[in-house]
Amino acid sequence: MTASTTSREQMRELGRLSPFELKDELIKLADKSREKNARAMLNAGRGNPNWVATGPREAFAALLNFGISESRRVWTMDNLGGMPASEGSHERFTRFVHANPGMPGIPLLARCVAYGIDRLGFVPDAWVHELADSVIGDNYPVPDRMLHHVERVVRAYLDAELTGGRPPAGTMDLFATEGGTAAMCYTFDSLMQNGILHKGDKIALMVPIFNPYIEVCDLDRFSFDVVTVEADMWAEEGVRMWRYSEEQVAKLADPAVKAVCLVNPSNPPSMALSDRVSRQIQEIVRTSNPNLVVITDDVYGTFVEDFRSLAADLPRNTLLVYSWSKHYGATGWRLGVIGLNEDNVIDEMIANLPAERKAELDRRYGTLTLEPSKIKFIDRLVADSRDVALNHTAGLSLPQQVQMALFSLFDLDPEGQEYKALVRSIVLRRLDLLLEGSTMKISDDPQRAGYYIELDLMAEAERVHGPEFGAYLRATYEPIDPLFRLAEQTSVVLLPGGGFDGPQWSVRVSLANLDDLDYLKIGHQLHAILEEYHTEWQATKA
Repeated sequence: MTASTTSREQMRELGRLSPFELKDELIKLADKSREKNARAMLNAGRGNPNWVATGPREAFAALLNFGISESRRVWTMDNLGGMPASEGSHERFTRFVHANPGMPGIPLLARCVAYGIDRLGFVPDAWVHELADSVIGDNYPVPDRMLHHVERVVRAYLDAELTGGRPPAGTMDLFATEGGTAAMCYTFDSLMQNGILHKGDKIALMVPIFNPYIEVCDLDRFSFDVVTVEADMWAEEGVRMWRYSEEQVAKLADPAVKAVCLVNPSNPPSMALSDRVSRQIQEIVRTSNPNLVVITDDVYGTFVEDFRSLAADLPRNTLLVYSWSKHYGATGWRLGVIGLNEDNVIDEMIANLPAERKAELDRRYGTLTLEPSKIKFIDRLVADSRDVALNHTAGLSLPQQVQMALFSLFDLDPEGQEYKALVRSIVLRRLDLLLEGSTMKISDDPQRAGYYIELDLMAEAERVHGPEFGAYLRATYEPIDPLFRLAEQTSVVLLPGGGFDGPQWSVRVSLANLDDLDYLKIGHQLHAILEEYHTEWQATKA
């Protein structure tokens, strides 16, 4: 391994890019290296998993077959069918299941339908008709926020997976969105539109954090004054815990902090929030900052045993963002949701706005109802997602909502629990292989999701070779130099941890998107690159 061919000045320029844009530059270098040396490129930069949940997709395909049969039953003319009818649909579905026992997905689909009837109390015809009509996508979403039965299914799923089996009092209203990224955009936009946040407001980010949260705050329309709550705790010398100290969390007690954003489990460290920090935030809300809005992105929650979201511990203050993309290998489906308890401080704050501001909002939403002041924030999110004027066409497409429901019902089925254990074991096995190859130490923590790992190369260098070596690295190289060496010399692509507001010399490794033994290779390359730096340092002392 040799020094990077990219100069320090070039690295400084490229270091200004988003980590995801920098990744594209690293891929170009890795691809050239791959062609020159006839080896595979190992891109552990992006978190798109290489597994796919097949069972709920087969159930979707089987349901689509049933939906088309329902359409043809109403009207058949060449390729033209009619809209499925509700009356008798459950009986016809039962006959369809009995007539097609060998069709892939039929057993799971039958159990999903039965779960809705037996466990959630759905009226059979209404439930089956919603599924059959929606899977063929022949109607606009009604209600626009989320289909009636699908919302209850998803709520049951979130209660099971994100509350540690102890859902809070009250009902969480849900808004189905085009993935977690749309949920993020809609949330910030509506908080601004409704006077909960204002340009230049002080908000907190619990870092390291998914980079778009950082970049959104810097956009001109927001220009938020960002307070960082840093994961500053160490397990031992040179080994980060990626945990938040009491002093860092105490920053949220300032009433000037209007909102806090976190990814839980975190991205990239992939650690679930500790009970201690959750209790501290609850106490801050109770005593010091009662109107603090918590935005928690819990997409990786299913990778932690007995995970409990802040949406369960602080339901009045918390907006939940969730996506099915990672757990089910479904990034292309764009399935996300925003959740907000029916009793929440946001609706309370809107009700207490000055009369002039409330009059402005009444004008904004006045075409939707004769009593716009009564529109809940969760429904304002829906209207704002289509600039209000197109509210009548708002909502996630119906086939997407059906697949969302089937993923959720699959999880509530024993087969789904077996699948969950399997994907958890995959990422943790890959983590073990990465650490075996790199010989790096990480903290032992049962709340580690393991979807990603953030490795602090500077901390490791100083742990192994001492602070003088660390000083040499800082003086001689850019923090992203290891990424360029990996790409140019080994065709390995990782992301800079500094781009997620983590330590500048850290790297993010996705444990979801390569074959198991590839992580052993990446570990070996990381170890080799640190040893190469050490050899170069030793040469300067000769």
